[in-house]
Amino acid sequence: MALTQSDIDTEISRHQAAYDKELAAGAAPRSHPARDYAPYRSSLLRHPHQPLVAVNGGDPETVELAGPVFGPTDITEIDNDLTRQHAGEPLGERITVSGRLLDRAGRPVRGQLIELWQANASGRYAHLRDQHPAPLDPNFTGVGRTLTDDDGRYTFTTVKPGAYPWRNHTNAWRPAHIHFSVFGTAFTQRLVTQMYFPGDPLFAHDPILRSVTDPAARERLVARYEHALSRPEFSLGYAWDIVLDGPSATWIEEGR
Repeated sequence: MALTQSDIDTEISRHQAAYDKELAAGAAPRSHPARDYAPYRSSLLRHPHQPLVAVNGGDPETVELAGPVFGPTDITEIDNDLTRQHAGEPLGERITVSGRLLDRAGRPVRGQLIELWQANASGRYAHLRDQHPAPLDPNFTGVGRTLTDDDGRYTFTTVKPGAYPWRNHTNAWRPAHIHFSVFGTAFTQRLVTQMYFPGDPLFAHDPILRSVTDPAARERLVARYEHALSRPEFSLGYAWDIVLDGPSATWIEEGR
């Protein structure tokens, strides 16, 4: 029989209760989820079972030769404005998302490439594999990039993505979110995470978000509405910092 949302909710509750019991017994908080978190069904199929294998004898420079090289000249003035990349304006609620890229001591990480990708306002990606019956927007591709400034700050202008169905179980829906990618000094240092929006009713039912069983770590994935970032008669503002390591680190999809 196909798994229902109720089945997944029960599994999520069981994992959360087990984690809470560990904490009560004195275990240290775990900011990153288990790679075989069962309610997220596809993770059971694709998470690694063996240790990583060194490439070409383990020489990191060999790997990095195949990676991209980024600099200020690679970023155009509209790469971080997803509402200006086509002939017309995209449909949906316009938003400004801004924050800082920080290290564990709260120091800014300057000149780093940050990319994002997302579904459109109807909850559909401009990708061949996304075939669910929500409308595509000819004026919205859903990708952007920028470099952090001297304060480690980034800013994107986009539209708020819609929730969308996925096939983890029957009637599975992902809460609205934006994917973020952060590059270090080489392709092999790339980190990927997701930003969510406050107050989403789907939080409780999403096994990807709930795989982060520590509530404080999970909350760090949720942006906050910040009125000072809103632009008059144009967009609502959301603030979201990305912390690369330490006790306040942002959850990264690959784990630690």
